[in-house]
Amino acid sequence: MTEDVQKHSVHTLVFRSLKRTHDMFVADHAKPVSLDETSHKVKMAAKLRADYSAVLHMPVLKEGKDRPLGSNMPYFSLQLSGLPGDDPEYLITGTHAYPSGPGVALTADTQIHRNPSEGGVHAMALALPPSQARLDASHTAASVGDIHRHAVGAERPHAPHSHAMSLLEGGGTKNSSLIARKAPTMPKPQWHAPWKLFRVISGHLGWVRSIAVEPGNQWFVTGAGDRTIKIWDLASGKLKLSLTGHISTVRGVAVSTRSPYLFSCGEDKQYPFISALLYMLCLNGLHDSTIRLWDLIAGKTRATLTNHKKSVRALALHPRQYTLASGSADNIKQWTFPDGNFIQNLSGHNAIINAMAVNSDGVLVSGADNGTIHLWDWRTGYNFQRIHAAVQPGSLDSESGIFACMFDNSESRLITAEADKTIKVYKEDDTATEESHPINWKPEILKRKRF
Repeated sequence: MTEDVQKHSVHTLVFRSLKRTHDMFVADHAKPVSLDETSHKVKMAAKLRADYSAVLHMPVLKEGKDRPLGSNMPYFSLQLSGLPGDDPEYLITGTHAYPSGPGVALTADTQIHRNPSEGGVHAMALALPPSQARLDASHTAASVGDIHRHAVGAERPHAPHSHAMSLLEGGGTKNSSLIARKAPTMPKPQWHAPWKLFRVISGHLGWVRSIAVEPGNQWFVTGAGDRTIKIWDLASGKLKLSLTGHISTVRGVAVSTRSPYLFSCGEDKQYPFISALLYMLCLNGLHDSTIRLWDLIAGKTRATLTNHKKSVRALALHPRQYTLASGSADNIKQWTFPDGNFIQNLSGHNAIINAMAVNSDGVLVSGADNGTIHLWDWRTGYNFQRIHAAVQPGSLDSESGIFACMFDNSESRLITAEADKTIKVYKEDDTATEESHPINWKPEILKRKRF
């Protein structure tokens, strides 16, 4: 004899399932997940290699020498002394084997400090240049060999340059007053091929505000004022995909180099994806006309640059040199890391600079709100080309503006995001030569500004 199965509505069955699930897991509610020591060590080791491998044993010159040795700090230090009774010449610092971070607690195993070996310390000491104290000490007094050399040299006739050479052999320097100094000369700029407009891509219905190229250099992504994100094929310029979700202007896009994620941000205060990228040195430009260099490990500002007189809207880091450029309405300035020492001004782009980019060949590109693009030689600051592309048909002349620009990963194409709702692609003119496009450069006679 079979029993009839009582039928219930889907609504009743769903709530019964919810009740059974609640009764099963209510005892484990709000309980932390047990920590697996093996997986935790693997995770911290991977994080250490991925984020801190370049700075694990970075030498720092006379920083933190007042720290006691062997103290329970996230850094360890070893002092290399020079002359007896002097301050230590260098402080070799290294990081903790497992650096602490937000929400990451150190265990009994990870609290052990691992100092570099004695052989590694001596190898580092030999590789470092001599300190200023040692150089001063070597030049304060003449040695017995120096006195004998000068005494013997006084009895023999000298060639015209023998006295200067004896000073050099006796510990003198090339900055001696007996040696004529060379007059300062301005380096001649390197020749760069001119860039020309290669392709104009239309598809957005608003101002194009941001650009990002994926690591494989197959496609690039743009965000615009029409609240959409579009993915384009880099070779053909055809639209591959349109993404919606923002309810206001998309102001920034980025493609991760370590994971298959696309990040975007907009004026709607929504962040579909959020990424925290950690560097040893972070910098930002502000509307208060300052540039701040941040030490993310210490969590504080390393330097504040106040040379600009107007808002700083663009920054560009050189891919090979340890330098950067900042763009403002007054001029473009170049700086050196890590202390932000001033190098030179790049004057001539008399507009509000919104975007800058630089490639490995030393070509600096600056785009302004009036639609002009200036190309500079990074080393000398020579402005070798100026471009003002026409707006697309149907747009006003006042819509000629550059909001973002960047080179692709091959550095053979320059992509710009503009106010006429287009994306323009530039490339070098292959037919140009130094004879057809010579460098029209003359050395500056006027003294350069200090800041």
